[in-house]
Amino acid sequence: MSGNSRVTGAASFEAPDDLDAINQLYRERRWSDGLPIVPPTAERVGRMLRHTRRACDEVVATIAPGFGAATVERIAINAVLAGCDPEHLPVLIAATEAVVAPEFNLQGIQATTNPVAVWIIVNGPVARRLAINGTFNCLGEGAWANATIGRALRLILRNIGGALPGEMDRATQGQPGKYTFCCAENEGANPWEPLHVERGYTAGRSTVTVVGAEGTMNMNTHTKDAGELLRAIAETMIHPPSNEYAHGGEPWLVIGPEHAEILKRTGLSKSEVKQRLWERSKIPAHRMTAKDLGRVRDSRSHELGEIGPDTLLPISPRPEAIGIVVAGGPGTHSVYVPCFGTSLAVTREVAADA
Repeated sequence: MSGNSRVTGAASFEAPDDLDAINQLYRERRWSDGLPIVPPTAERVGRMLRHTRRACDEVVATIAPGFGAATVERIAINAVLAGCDPEHLPVLIAATEAVVAPEFNLQGIQATTNPVAVWIIVNGPVARRLAINGTFNCLGEGAWANATIGRALRLILRNIGGALPGEMDRATQGQPGKYTFCCAENEGANPWEPLHVERGYTAGRSTVTVVGAEGTMNMNTHTKDAGELLRAIAETMIHPPSNEYAHGGEPWLVIGPEHAEILKRTGLSKSEVKQRLWERSKIPAHRMTAKDLGRVRDSRSHELGEIGPDTLLPISPRPEAIGIVVAGGPGTHSVYVPCFGTSLAVTREVAADA
């Protein structure tokens, strides 16, 4: 449900002036993620809505698993709650559109016992204009836009989608990325085409890409040899208790600028890097537990044929399914981001604001 659909506007209510009392109220009603909120007054929401041309009662998406209607106004309310600047609203609308694409499998992501979180990657001019960090500590704290945009999407998934922990959200442990998980690509340090260009957009367009991410794993290697670097990355990607090997996933890598330059200097294109990592990360099926090997056979026999103990399992159905972004500052670090396994990344363009 989207496009020209309309629903009744969000209800308003009288709230106490005291900030502590307001936060207590939001905690009691389970409208908060556990962090302090910014009260979504009519004035604050109105300022947010001035940054889109879309009608406030337009339904952008219905959010699984509760299938609440994410109107432009309700997205703006959660953006205020998270502390977003008004200029962030178009990015958040695009991210909301992206997560409901069928191939993203939001229903599975929202209700699983897996710790999967939604990672937002921003490309294009909007990342620079809004100061979305793609350099030092881009997956950590310190950037207002990164923190609040990622948090706002989580609040939308919770407050509109109904994914409350212990109820529809069944994550066994969860992960810190379920508070916020958002960065830009460091396009200025990227020796290859940026992510959104690779995915079919022109360089001057702005996009958000959403990924179902299980977490992050640091890869610190000081090698200056491209072959050694690829071996180290591929060996990090190999982990048998993984949805990726069970289902054929879409693993992601955040390549640091220093590592990217080593690979590019050797003459490797991004597609060649993916091909080599795909080959090197294959594992024999007997490395899976017996129970998990049954899952592999149920899920991947149509792709791989008969699966015996010595069948080599690729981490993804094809090399192109490995996602690569270049981000971070100087340093000998890259990051492996394992994925949910039954979710495909989705990219949507960020519309120009009003």
